[in-house]
Amino acid sequence: MLKHRGFPGRLASTDFQFTLRRANPKGATPLIRRERKRDRKPADRRADLGFMKALWEQFGNDPFERGNLDAGRLSWLFGREVIPALDEFDPESYEALLVIDEAVARASFPEAFDGSSA
Repeated sequence: MLKHRGFPGRLASTDFQFTLRRANPKGATPLIRRERKRDRKPADRRADLGFMKALWEQFGNDPFERGNLDAGRLSWLFGREVIPALDEFDPESYEALLVIDEAVARASFPEAFDGSSA
């Protein structure tokens, strides 16, 4: 499992996890598309924004390996702002390649791109 050096481990001053410390010996948790409802808690929305900002600052438009990024946090963005980079995609692989759909991400989280040039 690739560890993304320099990527924040969690949202500052919270328990919202962004990365894993070690691979699951039973295999990677599958990425799924989780629906974000309008009534989500403000803290959950801040975690989504913080994670999107961290992804953009770390990877920009470049494809990236899932590696040690938290499956639960990725699943809130998966299928919308974060999409598979290749047609052949294994949602249960730490080596799966992902990419940010910049147009969708900018529409969903404009604050994540303010003052950022990746």
